[in-house]
Amino acid sequence: MAANSANGRHIWQKTDDMELLRSAGLFGTNHETGKHGLNLAAVLLLGRDDVIKDVAPAYETDALLRRINIDRYDDREIVCTNLVESYDLLMEFAQKHLPDPFYLENEQRISLRGVICREMVSNILIHREFSSSYPAKFVIENNRIYTENANRASWSGEITLENFEPNPKNPIIASFFRNIGLADKLGSGVRNIFKYAKYYQGGHPHFFEQDVFRTSVEFESETIKVADATINATISDTDATINATISEEDLQMLRLIQAKPDITYTELSEQLNLHRATVARRIKSLAEKRVISRIGARKTGAWKINISL
Repeated sequence: MAANSANGRHIWQKTDDMELLRSAGLFGTNHETGKHGLNLAAVLLLGRDDVIKDVAPAYETDALLRRINIDRYDDREIVCTNLVESYDLLMEFAQKHLPDPFYLENEQRISLRGVICREMVSNILIHREFSSSYPAKFVIENNRIYTENANRASWSGEITLENFEPNPKNPIIASFFRNIGLADKLGSGVRNIFKYAKYYQGGHPHFFEQDVFRTSVEFESETIKVADATINATISDTDATINATISEEDLQMLRLIQAKPDITYTELSEQLNLHRATVARRIKSLAEKRVISRIGARKTGAWKINISL
């Protein structure tokens, strides 16, 4: 990832694991005790889930979709894995529920959804106060997207382009994210959201610096134009009709299943470039909606698609 973000060449390519950890500031010396070891940033960035739970028990990010059931949620993902994998899971949640309208800049297509959500997601992962019990949130509603995270506030108030002064909260984590291409230079995230939000369904960004840092992109229309399409299909063995909301990403998965009904989770994961756990969740969701059903045993059976693609 670091090499890809540095045009194919990065010093980490030539280092062993320990040298990489030292170079990234993840292994060092406690000057009070004189002991050497991995620091909290190392655990949060690269650690196993059980280790993270031991050193930061309150750490989690709550991703919520609230379009119909605004008191609770329509879809939810509690993310409590390491920061690098958390970034992927939260971006997949955004891709699942938000549209990505066509936009050109200097004859090059730019993903407005990708730019805005990348900055919002990386901010709640990099700049949060990990010692706080306040859970970070990434929420999609009918007329806005917003995030919240615990914060060590340097002042209190709304951030604008005129008064914005970048303040690194977790510089080691921020540097690691920049090296692997998941963040840009300090302060660029706020500027990018201000720049591109207006092209994304007329969005208006707001940033509030307090003990809980809040970022929101509010839209002019009452309802976000969603990417999902409703498919009405008839189950082949009954006369019942399925009214299922199928995202574009799920349609890609269904087409792969259609081409190979006995396809495995691992094969879907590789072809869709998704985590195997994400594939399993989507398969479960499609099965619960009766869009697909399993024929035969778990290991030797195959999937049956109950709708017309």
